[in-house]
Amino acid sequence: MAPLFRQHHQARPWAWLASLLISALLLLGTAWPAMALAVGDLPALPPTTHVLDRAKVLSRAASGDIEKALTALEADHLDAQLITIDRLDYGVSLEQLGQQLLQKWHDAAPDQSRLLILLDTQTRAASLVADPSVERQLTPDLLRSTARTTMALPLRSGERYRQATLDGLERLATVLAGGEDPGEPVEETVTAPASTIPSQEETAKSNAFTWIVALLAVGTIVPMLTWWIFSR
Repeated sequence: MAPLFRQHHQARPWAWLASLLISALLLLGTAWPAMALAVGDLPALPPTTHVLDRAKVLSRAASGDIEKALTALEADHLDAQLITIDRLDYGVSLEQLGQQLLQKWHDAAPDQSRLLILLDTQTRAASLVADPSVERQLTPDLLRSTARTTMALPLRSGERYRQATLDGLERLATVLAGGEDPGEPVEETVTAPASTIPSQEETAKSNAFTWIVALLAVGTIVPMLTWWIFSR
């Protein structure tokens, strides 16, 4: 007996397409690259705090330690800021971004002597830029060396952003206080312990010597045995 009522299921192409589009957007959303940072994305006026952690790599304790170290430079009439970023705008170097931001903030507050410390968390690089008035004490060579050696070492050895910043500031503070530049850090060279396992060359030499001894022994003993047997 045929059923009195028949349910007709009509396909809905638009619903299938909508579901596919939503799934694709969700997948792309998780892998969508972070937006590049340009100077226009940074504050138009110098911030009231000394730490601008745009990359979100500093803990609250680390930010507090760096804030204290940067605030201490105010005694030398130097306003210093740390800026962390995670993605540079295409074609702009870290130093160029610092120079652009330095000019931007100098136009807003021309009476301030400013030092900018920039950390790129993507490349684990640092850059220090300063006003010309600051460069009379902190020369461009000193700033460049501090960024590329003093700060680079902790960054390369484990992304230690707090340690890199404090090490760099300690070197600059020594010079600002009239002391001699401590110089670049000395990288420790790790010497591998002497191995007790013979090398391939040593093994080959050892085997060759063994064969020579064995052949000499055979060459000596066999004639003597032959003479002894046939002489009886």
